[in-house]
Amino acid sequence: MAEIIEISRLSLHDQVAARLRTMLIEGRIAPGAKLNERELCEQLRVSRTPLREAIKLLAAEGLVDLLPNRGAVAVRLTEADVLNTFEVLAMLEGMSGELAAQRIGDGDLAELRALHYEMLACYARRDLSGYYRLNALIHTAINNAAGNPVLTATYRSINARVQSLRFRTNQNEAKWKSAVKEHEQMLEALDARDGAALRKVLVEHLLRKRDTVLDLLRAGEIYPNAIKS
Repeated sequence: MAEIIEISRLSLHDQVAARLRTMLIEGRIAPGAKLNERELCEQLRVSRTPLREAIKLLAAEGLVDLLPNRGAVAVRLTEADVLNTFEVLAMLEGMSGELAAQRIGDGDLAELRALHYEMLACYARRDLSGYYRLNALIHTAINNAAGNPVLTATYRSINARVQSLRFRTNQNEAKWKSAVKEHEQMLEALDARDGAALRKVLVEHLLRKRDTVLDLLRAGEIYPNAIKS
């Protein structure tokens, strides 16, 4: 019985973490804002124990900072953070693409293609939340297909901190349309097993994301009401 209870607890804090992760990525918890445990317990209908376990998990992922005398705070990046993070992330995604084109199996490619078509359906419905979830799964699938666990661990730890920023880059219709076109190019390169082409489109895709984030940041559109650390 003790083992069953432990599995149940683990499942609960994973569920809480998933809901908090979405709230952070979609900006429902403002960047720089303190995570109010009492309010979140009421909103998510859970006790403090699974909530705190979930917050620790998100802190390990890089979505939350644990600050002395402030507790858990939603990550808030500076312009320098954005420049440095996307510079490294673009190189990691490019490497992932080049290796994935060489190593991806037919089954994994078919699954990735299915995710792409689901993502297109979300785009057609203008379902940004669903689109972003599938978009992130596609990037993760390409990274996994590279078959390099060190690359995967490094990519995930860095990518986590900019997920909310990547989400915001598609709120402009023209940029969203451009991102969809780039994803079609990614799939074409994978189909052709063209590693150089996939590296190129992924690096350009990430650098365009970076430029969009910087434009939004400088215009005060990303952190207009954020609580400063």
